[in-house]
Amino acid sequence: MTTLTSKPAIDRRDFVATLLRQFPDALVVTGLGSPSYDVFAAGDRPGNFYLWGAMGGSTSVALGLALAQPQKQVIAITGDGEQLMGIGSLATAAAQNPNNLAVVILDNGHFGETGMQQSHTNLAKVAKACGVPSTLEIFDMEEVHTLVQAIRNADGMTVAQVSIAAEEHQRALPPRDGVFVKNRFRQHLGFAPF
Repeated sequence: MTTLTSKPAIDRRDFVATLLRQFPDALVVTGLGSPSYDVFAAGDRPGNFYLWGAMGGSTSVALGLALAQPQKQVIAITGDGEQLMGIGSLATAAAQNPNNLAVVILDNGHFGETGMQQSHTNLAKVAKACGVPSTLEIFDMEEVHTLVQAIRNADGMTVAQVSIAAEEHQRALPPRDGVFVKNRFRQHLGFAPF
């Protein structure tokens, strides 16, 4: 069993805000719970697609967007438990290997949405084993710059596992109206709402 909590932990909200400032035009897909709150707290925008009840789906949705919008940077921001729920999506994404896809896994070493049970794996190593060409394990806030460069210089997809502190922030709730979020996102991409 490997957890990342033995090293210094990063404030997830600061990390997400700093990362997203570097990619103001990226399409951002969020995982369930805290990643959605963190992305919203960093600044709501039409290019954010918040997944409220699709646990395990963020990497798959981001992969579809990356393939459909190859000229756009796509970033999935998810948690360790949510990514474990959709573990097969890492293998599927690696097989497609779009260089405009980055998956950022905020790992507090616990399943935060279900009671803080201890988590149990190293998802960067899982991603590497699935064939992801660029994987990073991030333990320090300053390494956000390493991640930014990895995403910008990607020759294939990037997966970063970020060791975050197991602490709660005040919830910043994005829109919960799925139709609104979908239609706003579609309009942002130049498609008519439906």
